[in-house]
Amino acid sequence: MAIFVHYLVITAIISAVFFLLLRAYRLRRLCLPPGNLGLPFVGETLQLIAAYKTENPEPFIDERVSRYGSIFTTHVFGEPTVFSADPETNRFILQNEGKLFESSYPGSISNLLGKHSLLLMKGSLHKRMHSLTMSFANSSIIRDHLLIDIDRLVRLNLDSWTDRVFLMEEAKKITFELTVKQLMSFDPGEWSESLRKEYVLVIEGFFTIPLPLFSTTYRRAIKEEHEGIRAKKSESEALEWSDYKSMPFTQCVVNETLRVANIISGVFRRAMTDINIKGYTIPKGWKVFASFRAVHLDHDHFKDARTFNPWRWQNNSGTSCPGNVYTPFGGGPRLCPGYELARVELSVFLHHLVTRFSWVPAEKDKLVFFPTTRTQKRYPINVQRRAASL
Repeated sequence: MAIFVHYLVITAIISAVFFLLLRAYRLRRLCLPPGNLGLPFVGETLQLIAAYKTENPEPFIDERVSRYGSIFTTHVFGEPTVFSADPETNRFILQNEGKLFESSYPGSISNLLGKHSLLLMKGSLHKRMHSLTMSFANSSIIRDHLLIDIDRLVRLNLDSWTDRVFLMEEAKKITFELTVKQLMSFDPGEWSESLRKEYVLVIEGFFTIPLPLFSTTYRRAIKEEHEGIRAKKSESEALEWSDYKSMPFTQCVVNETLRVANIISGVFRRAMTDINIKGYTIPKGWKVFASFRAVHLDHDHFKDARTFNPWRWQNNSGTSCPGNVYTPFGGGPRLCPGYELARVELSVFLHHLVTRFSWVPAEKDKLVFFPTTRTQKRYPINVQRRAASL
């Protein structure tokens, strides 16, 4: 028995070595981007998952970009994948949807979303459904029908706040309830809260939006704007479209929030044929990952990229070529259909937050600008309702 086990171990080692040598030889012939495919079968998946549980916003990509450059090869979620932190390459990937690339996500994500998810639809079906979804969230629909519900539901949630809240959790709760109202025409209740908890279990760890507005400087600047709007209205009067359009600095804050940690860090695609780009070959069938966040946090594209600075968006003073490098909602045929709705919801939430509350971190010096699922629940804030203006 011992001899048999010994034989199996030696065979496994020889097979693994042979596999690695064969793979290395094949990769050299293909002229792939530089990189490391990691361990057989597992690749670098464990490193990727571990990296996103730290407080560093892009540790996995940072390390490899510094070693290999802005386009590199890795192996995650069971498949060889080319990562891009290059804005030109990302734009090329987005613009060639359905021609050279098709939407393709790891099995763990695809199974959770289901085959009928808009994210996974392809071809003419995706085009029709994307157009239909866009029609439910365009500017005129938001202005004439959705804004009043957004304002009311934000107020309703803020009315329930105690003197200590977890801002990230509250922001996600408000976003979910707004979505339920808009898609199903139901106000929040016990059933929607139960549904939200189930939904959170599905998406936990994928979507985070930081709201780093605790600085006195930011607070004073955004209050140059919202208190002026509130002074013209009674306490219970809802925001109107003209109010939303008169929030220029708030839009700078929203832009910067989405730049620092936009909801999706990037998109997966699959090469439909061998593709030559930047002197490298992406083989047919390989996955690519266009990383938006890596570009957003690159000092070559944004001055002091990892500093939260909403003033950079005044006259686009902090960007080199914003049309190429700023893509919080993706681009091409799969541009997020809710991009305007998301901006409106954030603006309304910020308006009521800064006009109705003052706040400080519950623990001194415990402020996280890049919160993750491990950190967001550990840092509450103390809030105090501001006296209503007479």
